[in-house]
Amino acid sequence: MIKRYKTKQIHVGSVAIGGDAPISVQSMTFTKTDDVKATLDQIKRLHFVGADIVRLAVPDKAAALSLKEICEQSSLPIVADIHFNYKFALIAAEVVDCIRINPGNIGNKQRVAEIVKACQQRNIPIRIGVNSGSLEKQFENKYGQTPEGMIASAEYNIKYLEDLGFTDIKVSLKASDVQRTVAAYRGLRPKNHYPFHLGVTEAGTEFHSTIKSSIALGSLLLDGIGDTMRISMTGALEKEIEVGKAILKDAGLTKNGVNIISCPTCGRIEADLVTAVAEVEKRTKHIKVPLDLSVMGCVVNALGEAKSADVAIAYGKGSGLIIKKGETIAKLPTEELLERFLIEVELEAKKQEDEYK
Repeated sequence: MIKRYKTKQIHVGSVAIGGDAPISVQSMTFTKTDDVKATLDQIKRLHFVGADIVRLAVPDKAAALSLKEICEQSSLPIVADIHFNYKFALIAAEVVDCIRINPGNIGNKQRVAEIVKACQQRNIPIRIGVNSGSLEKQFENKYGQTPEGMIASAEYNIKYLEDLGFTDIKVSLKASDVQRTVAAYRGLRPKNHYPFHLGVTEAGTEFHSTIKSSIALGSLLLDGIGDTMRISMTGALEKEIEVGKAILKDAGLTKNGVNIISCPTCGRIEADLVTAVAEVEKRTKHIKVPLDLSVMGCVVNALGEAKSADVAIAYGKGSGLIIKKGETIAKLPTEELLERFLIEVELEAKKQEDEYK
């Protein structure tokens, strides 16, 4: 059982972050923010795949001024991502649900103080976003682009916000590689009680991002570290959310949807297992209740795995078994197994849905 670090709870719109709140998954639009329709279309896409929060880039005044209309129509809480020009943060703070600043490029302390004052007036949080590639000069000169430099920057900026009487803070410490990212989060975690936003920045394509994020975020989550997260990916918005939710599920932190247990391909399998598992994935995506499904290609491991599955197939030579909750309910020819299995999955999902109501 994972024991999460107890952190201060803040709210980004209606989404609680920290404390005992579920770990939220977020993404970032890639439209020009002043293209309101296109931005809202992407927010809608993220909403339908289960995103909890969305971040928008605010690189210029036109983007900042567009936030009001976007926030009025958005189905998700909005975080404004501010770099370099603090005045855009002041405009954004009037309408958004959270401000993200990078202390390494936002400017002097007075500018940060003005952002803090604007956020205090509307009671919205600030995310201190520390990136290894854009540390303040005093930390980069002393530590280089290291976890120690990232931790020092975060501590310095946390204290500055605290000195201004501001404590609705969340923190991120991102590098583009796994080891520095994990070391920075682990090093800072015992030093304060603020919620952490997890992520590996600039993690690359869907393939590489999935691997890097799974290693880094999975390691931290198993340590009990993390309150919200984003999978940084050069790819489709929906994939960021899909991978993030899969990491949470496979780390044992959420129990939504199906968990498919399938054996690796080997010389013992008695069916086209790759096609069968792909069909199961496709036809069970809509299921929201937690179900363990086992699709096994031979009897060596099948019966053991089936004991703990809600519904299972155990393929054999020319025929196979359908097993529910450890009990064999049917023996059928191979060509009939998959359809019967999917029928039983739907019945079990419906049963569990009725029990939850």
